[in-house]
Amino acid sequence: MFDYFRIACAVPDVEIGDVDFNIGMIKKYIEYAKNKDVDLLVFPELGTTGYTCADLFLQNMLIKSSNAGISILAEESRNSDMIIAVGAPIAVDGCLYNCAVIISNGKIFGVVPKTFIPNHGEHSEKRWFSSASSLNRNEISSKELGLSDEEYNIPVGSFVFDACGVKLGFEICEDLWAPITPSSLLCLNGAEIIANLAAGSEAVGKRSYRKELVKQQSSKNICAYALCSSGCLESTSDSVFSGHSIICENGKITEENKKDIESGYMIISDVDLGKIRRDRLTNTTFTDCKTLWSDNTDTVIIPKDESKSNGNLAQIKKLPFVPSKEKERTERCLSIFNMQVSGLKKRLMKTGCKPVIGISGGLDSTLALLVSVQAIKELERPLTDVIGITMPCFGTTDRTYNNSVNLMKSLGITSLEINIKDACLQHFKDIGQNEDAYDLTYENAQARERTQVLMDYAGKANGLVIGTGDMSELALGWCTYNGDHMSMYGVNSGIPKTLMRWMIDSLIKNGMFAESTEYLNDIVNTPISPELLPPDAKGEIAQQTESIVGPYALHDFFLYYVIRFGFEPDKIYALAKKAFANDFDGETIMKWLKIFYRRFFTQQFKRSCVPDGIRIGSVGLSPKSDFRMPSDACASIWLKKLENIEI
Repeated sequence: MFDYFRIACAVPDVEIGDVDFNIGMIKKYIEYAKNKDVDLLVFPELGTTGYTCADLFLQNMLIKSSNAGISILAEESRNSDMIIAVGAPIAVDGCLYNCAVIISNGKIFGVVPKTFIPNHGEHSEKRWFSSASSLNRNEISSKELGLSDEEYNIPVGSFVFDACGVKLGFEICEDLWAPITPSSLLCLNGAEIIANLAAGSEAVGKRSYRKELVKQQSSKNICAYALCSSGCLESTSDSVFSGHSIICENGKITEENKKDIESGYMIISDVDLGKIRRDRLTNTTFTDCKTLWSDNTDTVIIPKDESKSNGNLAQIKKLPFVPSKEKERTERCLSIFNMQVSGLKKRLMKTGCKPVIGISGGLDSTLALLVSVQAIKELERPLTDVIGITMPCFGTTDRTYNNSVNLMKSLGITSLEINIKDACLQHFKDIGQNEDAYDLTYENAQARERTQVLMDYAGKANGLVIGTGDMSELALGWCTYNGDHMSMYGVNSGIPKTLMRWMIDSLIKNGMFAESTEYLNDIVNTPISPELLPPDAKGEIAQQTESIVGPYALHDFFLYYVIRFGFEPDKIYALAKKAFANDFDGETIMKWLKIFYRRFFTQQFKRSCVPDGIRIGSVGLSPKSDFRMPSDACASIWLKKLENIEI
């Protein structure tokens, strides 16, 4: 459902050479996984015998027992379309291979031998095993292996397995560590999920290295990658085995065992193939690699029903643009700030201009001001080159006004106050607008008057008008065309609203603008508002943006999945219901999702002519580099999809 596929890594306790015991333990995990609706169950390398059997692998009794155990596991899988990957030694034409045996529906669907056989360091595998490259045929008989009374041919080699349209590939331990891995070739031939049956001996620093290796392999091949490693009950004669297991989705770990040294456990995760398929569709480098190096690897069909997973084990963040851990969040915000500063520095160096910013006392203009101040500092120019202009009007409250004035003074910039009330009232007279009609014209006239002041003053002072609008406002068109929509350089254009508060919070905690901390803290806690309507009777902000356009937490969530992955509306709705289960009911989410689609489509004309601004992440709306859409596009098929969803 919704392109989710459930993967489990099981690390049973093991007795070296005791195949009966090991098969019994594997069966227990198979039964458990069936009850968890697992689609793919991965066991460690050589799990039927234990990895550390050494010269016992040359005992015919061990190999025969392992084959008999595989036959038992095949029978155990009958009447189940769960795919099971078990590690076992398999003899073919007088050579022994370290294999992944692929089992489902009571049959063996493939035997995948290990390609790279390590014979260095603590490894001596070439003493017992041959490489897959030495195979001189691509199938063996089930009878030949003594696996079943029913005779059928089993593919042997490196294949892509197709299970109801989901493409799988398998490799074994050292294969991942090779300069050119089997999994990379499998991915170029269509595999979306790679399972690695491993036996990871432990050493200082190896766990973190292994983790990074899996993340990199998953990322560069745009795939899900599951590594399942032998547990700590392997022989400790020469090494300790960690039992390290990881499930990764396009470079991000979705599940990992917690203990450094462990055995007797299972981890389960839902991976989102929709994300992987979207990224492969749009990544031209991946496509070019397919053209150069895919070799039409044979595909093996495994009969399977559609995945039962609804993604309830998937990690769905409420705020996809905001890291949940404070350290990571602070690092990201400071990195973005440095990017903003770098971009503005270059523009100021090129033009020789002074930054001119309209200061409202809100989050967006505050961040733009701090970026401008830092850029001027790094250019070693006087802070008075930064020109901040506050322009109070009908909706300005004492709180935002005072924060604007005090912030500019504390930063030591050139600060101006230009009240635009009279100019707006004159404009209302000129166009016949009732000054008591709080309509769109009433609001937009103020936004455009402020922009006119900024543009004209910039012309007078050799200035460059710095845009303050953010990406979330652009997505919704929550800006006045040729008003706050327009500037000469948009430093915030790639930043979503849900990250804006954390940007300033991180600067506060980093002590970058210590002299302004008091005012910055109050700005962070001020409700989001355009302040275009008069304050309430208490003089407080009456017009709060989120009560009009909707919660930015929801809109940024919608924006992320619409732009980053191109998900369909029903999937986005389902994800939002899960992520915001404690915040909004289904009806509320549906209301704002419909508004998001309507506004996103109808407001493209504003995004088609935005000023320059840097790209900061994987989601952006610049028509120059990030997102191109005709201004006349219609949202009807997206909205129609939502109409058919049961709330």
